[in-house]
Amino acid sequence: MAHASSNLAAIISDINAVNQQTPVTSFIDGVLQKLSAMELPGTEHVESYMRYKWRMNHRPNTIRASLLSVRSFLTFYCASGKRNLHEITSDDLEAFVEHEQDRGLKVTTVRTKFKYLCAFLRFLVDQDIIGERILKRTIKLKVPDFLPRAIAPGDVGKLIGTIKGTRERALILTLLRTGMRIGELLSLKTRDLDVRERKIHIYEGEKNCLGRVVYLSDDAVMALGLWLRKRDQSREYLFYGVKTIQLCYSTVRNGFAQHLRETGLQHKGYSLHSLRHTCASELLNAGMRLECLQLLLGHHDIEMTRRYARLTDKSREEEYFRAMGIIEQGGIHGAY
Repeated sequence: MAHASSNLAAIISDINAVNQQTPVTSFIDGVLQKLSAMELPGTEHVESYMRYKWRMNHRPNTIRASLLSVRSFLTFYCASGKRNLHEITSDDLEAFVEHEQDRGLKVTTVRTKFKYLCAFLRFLVDQDIIGERILKRTIKLKVPDFLPRAIAPGDVGKLIGTIKGTRERALILTLLRTGMRIGELLSLKTRDLDVRERKIHIYEGEKNCLGRVVYLSDDAVMALGLWLRKRDQSREYLFYGVKTIQLCYSTVRNGFAQHLRETGLQHKGYSLHSLRHTCASELLNAGMRLECLQLLLGHHDIEMTRRYARLTDKSREEEYFRAMGIIEQGGIHGAY
């Protein structure tokens, strides 16, 4: 399967090229042309599925993740000695899940890959290529409901204190004060920023295409003002790279990791996404209503936002210590 892997890398490269303003037709045609050369069973059906996802206006990252998941399953399926998609059974799906778990993948990763695979199989069912009985016996993977990992208040101060670069300070403070996703920030153009009104217009959210407006704090406005005076005014994107149109995610991630090392925080599990979690947690602690926070974060489902209430519910904390104070003072008279 080495040939298939090299073709897959080329396909993903084409998918990433969309972010570099590649014309739509050349993008999808290039993806499908290389996909047809992959030595996998049912390649023609995968091609039809990729076209379908493109017509449905799915985001390039979604198409990439879907292709990776389908490719993983078909590689496994082919290794089991099968080539015909009509022969897929529920046992094959269960064996694939077990195979991915045996590889040491996180349960969240396995569940995500299986979700993309099931979407492909539903497409095959709708096209009368396989029978619907395959999806009747569902496989449910119990995924831990983790708390968001916010940065502790003291650590936030240490982190901000180490950032000297004008661009880096503006970028980190904007993430910290707006709760934007890193992909949304890197896609921002200068015309999306309204410093006078202290607003940023996100016309299309990164994960769910949900547009929204976020707001800028005093320190974020000051940092952005310094960056705006220093940046190359001919550049379209608010944050740009040296040779690329947009600033690369890996560049920002590596810079953030360097700041963590400089402050001795590298072992605390903080990531760039922790800045979004920190913004949400601090706003809730300051009394913002959950429904308002939902709109700022761009969550379709308020249950996603409610996770932060589990992390930062001050009223619950105050109730606990009030009750415990009564207990410690001997105010409860019961038999134990």
